[in-house]
Formats: sequence, C-alpha cells, structure tokens
Amino acid sequence: MATYYEFSDEAVQAAVDAAKANFNKVSLNEFNANSASPEISFGVECISVTTSGDQVCLQLPLGFGQYCFTLPITVPSGTVGEACLSICTTWGIPTGVRVTITFAGVQVINQSFGKC
Repeated sequence: MATYYEFSDEAVQAAVDAAKANFNKVSLNEFNANSASPEISFGVECISVTTSGDQVCLQLPLGFGQYCFTLPITVPSGTVGEACLSICTTWGIPTGVRVTITFAGVQVINQSFGKC
C-alpha cells in the first residue's frame, strides 16, 4: 500500500487567508487601475518525500484527493526528495493547487489540479 504524504493544514489555511487578505485590501477600481491579474498563487510549504518504486504519492488539500505521481527519472526506492505546494486563487478564492517535485535539486514534476 502506498504512503501518502500530506501538507500541513495550518500552512494551507495560512495561504488561503493570505489570498483573501490580498483582495480585501483594495477596491475593484483600484485593482483594475493597477492592471494586475486577479489570479495569484501562494506558496504553502515544501515537505520531504521518499520514493516507493517509481512514484511519490500525496494527499492533496482542498478536496483534490490523493494522487500518485510516476517519476520521469529512475531513482531507487527510498530516495528522498521534496514536494512543494502552491495554492492557486482568483479574486482571493482558491481555484486549484500546484505540486512541484524535486530530487537532488532538479525539478522533475510540476502538476496543477483545478485552475492554475
């Protein structure tokens, strides 16, 4: 059975709160005048992950479920890497998540779920 690594609920909530706060500070007119996009991503955290076979499995937040990523490189089982999570938002409302997986400092996967 696969081990599913999880991101901290507190870190996810902090990113969601930051997204809301960014759009509560300015009026729609001010926002439009600055020509900024209403879409913004917030980094949540990076966690250590260990390969099992040729994959890494994660429990994704915000209802996106569990997902096992098949690695595009050959690394022995038990190799430690890093999975980083970002929350994608529009107008401060979460619309998706993005996962980046790296091994030995090399990004091997960058996958979005939902709208990013």
